[in-house]
Amino acid sequence: MVFTSLNFLLVFFPLCMAAYFFANDIKHKNICLLVFSLFFYAWGEPVYVLLLLIMSFCDWALALLIEKNRSKKKLLLVITCIINLGIIGVFKYGKFTLLNIQNLFGVPENIPNIILPIGISFYTFQLLSYVIDVYRGDVRAQKNYSVVLLYASLFHQCIAGPIVRYRDVERQLLSRRPNPDSIHMGINRFCAGLAKKAVIANMCGKLFESFVVTDSLVGSNDAISSIANKSAFSLWLGILMFSLQIYLDFSAYSDMAIGMGKMIGIEYKENFDYPYLSRSVSEFWRRWHISLGSFFRDYVYFPLGGSRKGNKRTVFNLFVVWALTGLWHGASWNYVLWGLYFFVFIALEKLVFGNALKKLPIISNVYLLIVVYFGWVLFKFENMSVMNAVLKGMFCLNGNAVSDLETVTLLKNNLIFIAVAIIACTPIASAFSKILRNMGTNKRNYSLVYSVLSVIIPPLLVLISLINIVGNSYNPFLYFQF
Repeated sequence: MVFTSLNFLLVFFPLCMAAYFFANDIKHKNICLLVFSLFFYAWGEPVYVLLLLIMSFCDWALALLIEKNRSKKKLLLVITCIINLGIIGVFKYGKFTLLNIQNLFGVPENIPNIILPIGISFYTFQLLSYVIDVYRGDVRAQKNYSVVLLYASLFHQCIAGPIVRYRDVERQLLSRRPNPDSIHMGINRFCAGLAKKAVIANMCGKLFESFVVTDSLVGSNDAISSIANKSAFSLWLGILMFSLQIYLDFSAYSDMAIGMGKMIGIEYKENFDYPYLSRSVSEFWRRWHISLGSFFRDYVYFPLGGSRKGNKRTVFNLFVVWALTGLWHGASWNYVLWGLYFFVFIALEKLVFGNALKKLPIISNVYLLIVVYFGWVLFKFENMSVMNAVLKGMFCLNGNAVSDLETVTLLKNNLIFIAVAIIACTPIASAFSKILRNMGTNKRNYSLVYSVLSVIIPPLLVLISLINIVGNSYNPFLYFQF
């Protein structure tokens, strides 16, 4: 079940919210959320919901043991890491590892088809951060298993993030009371995220398929023959569409998660801060998927020594972080290459030309966009031959044309939409909304326009989204695969 499915929007979420608000106290409200969250997960993973239950139980128990046995806390933390990383290693990287061994040595002859549990990368990191924070003394171990399970499985963010720290939501899990303003802001945020995904991101995905190749062929060799016939202009536009799609898609999911949290009084931290406006690769990664970046910073980079032990050690620490960041996104060499690609630029910025970028505002932003643009080529295509065909085709090295009439016509027909999609990647819309909201909260300048829009726009966005969802076969959330 995904946030943009009719089952979720018209049945699951309304029933969940109705049951939640009829619950008498926080204990029953949490039980309601837990039941609905486990059902939500089991809808897509009826077997692997048991894995979620077991992992949550192990980390809950180990955190209690760490708090009670300080003399053995290092050993217990090592056990925790072995269990969590071992499980994710088997499910996410087992097949990948065996395939590489088979390619090198010819064994094993048969490789099992290991199905990746939905959201395992997200809830594993959440549980790990909880146990590590207990180890560090940043939070107290939670005595109630159901609270830890709710923290790990809460349907708002269990499947595709953001990665939530237990210390950030501990009090809200145990005691919360949303006010009317919070509920109103939550509804608005959810509806805006829904429209961003169902209308804009999905259309960007369709245009990518029109300009480059259909998603069903992206990972196959059949894509090469299709790409060979595409003009360079078509390929450049296609990667632009994917660059817009992946931001709008993932940030929309985060918007919806944050909005649902606000509706019940849980404040999730922001996961995106208009990253395409950045002026360096380092800044981009402080603005993109903030929860993942902060996890690797706090639990890998800083413990390794950060930048405190000299340039050579700094480069090594960055290498480890970005190799892991690439692997986190998928068990494929293109993700490793993608992570190391960004490692090179971040290391160069840190040690060579980072200060110069600060003095060149326009040039630095153009530099960032170019680096990220080609980074998405590495990210999108798991098949290296397909990736190579795209990169060569962008510079007419496939014997392909510079442009073609079909691409130009498609661009003209969708020019206004593309402009809207680009604007959606900037703070223009949120700035306008903030101005109207401030007008509405100021009694002296109370705006009738604001009051009307605040009532009309959310249901209008939902209606437009539903119209786009009905009968639309293209409706994936890109980060579900991670």
